[in-house]
Amino acid sequence: MIPMTLNKIARVVGASLHEVRDPEAPVTAPSAVDSREVVPGGLFAATVGARVDGHNYAAGAIAGGAVAVLASRPVGVPALVVEDVQLALGLLARHLLEHISPVVIGLTGSVGKTTTKDLLAQVLERHAATVATDRSFNNELGLPLTVLRADAATRYLVLEMGAGRKGDLTYLTGLAPPQVGLVLNVGTAHVERMGAGPADVAEAKGELVEALPADGFALLNADDPYVMGMAGRTKAQILWYGRSAEAQVRAGNVRMADRARTAFELVTPSGRAPVELDLIGEHQVSNALAAAAVATVLGLGVAEIADGLNAARRRSAGRLEIVERPDGITIVNDAYNANPESMRAGLRAVKALAGARRTVAVLGAMGQQADASRARHAEMGRLVAGLRFDVLIAVGAGDPVAMAEAAESSNPEVAVHTVADVAGALRLAGALLEPGDVVLVKASSEAGLGVCARALAGA
Repeated sequence: MIPMTLNKIARVVGASLHEVRDPEAPVTAPSAVDSREVVPGGLFAATVGARVDGHNYAAGAIAGGAVAVLASRPVGVPALVVEDVQLALGLLARHLLEHISPVVIGLTGSVGKTTTKDLLAQVLERHAATVATDRSFNNELGLPLTVLRADAATRYLVLEMGAGRKGDLTYLTGLAPPQVGLVLNVGTAHVERMGAGPADVAEAKGELVEALPADGFALLNADDPYVMGMAGRTKAQILWYGRSAEAQVRAGNVRMADRARTAFELVTPSGRAPVELDLIGEHQVSNALAAAAVATVLGLGVAEIADGLNAARRRSAGRLEIVERPDGITIVNDAYNANPESMRAGLRAVKALAGARRTVAVLGAMGQQADASRARHAEMGRLVAGLRFDVLIAVGAGDPVAMAEAAESSNPEVAVHTVADVAGALRLAGALLEPGDVVLVKASSEAGLGVCARALAGA
């Protein structure tokens, strides 16, 4: 964050000052929307959510060191009062970017955004000062918060951009215009909000490449036909990545290394280098290639890129997060979110990790699957059966029951159980698990199975 006085911030966002003793007091640290994450010298943005009103935590934020609160009403402590806090954060972020000059990299896709962002950040930060999205803060609040962490020394600004509906990426790229745009894939995540199918999702995701300048770069997945179709929607130079032989950044000799980690030969226009990821699952190849494609157009050589990928570690919780318990049970927490594509990848990765060990799947609902939801859950049940998981615990009513029924009818050897809620899942899993088991816990975040995964990991 570039230091700015409260007076200056008020002018930028159109705020009025309330309870402010010193209008020239400087804000020197990033902003936060969670009062528990306020740092001394920063701003606390009081947003109103479905269950929590940040204005109620304003006093605590000031006590925690915030210089002032960005609020939509007076809160009895120093505040910058605006009509719309979200809009004000965006205006402040755009103002900051006009006064620094990082290379802005936007990335989007239905699956793998956070893992790819984490890999890319770890490659780039070995080369120059890099700021990247924290966790999955990729929406109209999270993106400005990321931008506001940047300063004059920042060379690369890596922004994960989520799209829940059409127009979201147009808004986000308006706040932080990217010079480099990366599109990972088009799947069924958020299809309920976007339209009838993948073509509607592709229309929304393609807003990123439409925002790129003529001297920018669009990195497109040559293995995804919907992403390939975005080539005509951008003025930027295109670089293709993927496992396709035609891709300029691609993988050769893909193989499974020790403990389901993926190894391959990275091929870029500058040469070849071996990569062995410290992440499980063959689907990680695509994520690594996406990161490598960005690094390639930024001028890094193949050896530098491979070294960064080899050294990279998982940074974000709840995404194939592996915990080895003292009793030999392995918990794989992949419960941050779920859709059919990520569910398939998670199930296959855990089965590869397990080898001959007993496998248990604790699965909840995949959200936002529209009219195809029941059929897609049944498909996941059949996949559990086809992969020969030993135990399935389906959590919740409705679609998870369809998953359980499909698994049971497809392979009677799978021990199938249904439970009503997370508490039931935790009790049953605790009773069924045996030393040596490998357990996958996965569902959309609203199912709350992250609680179950963390409890099982700490047992």
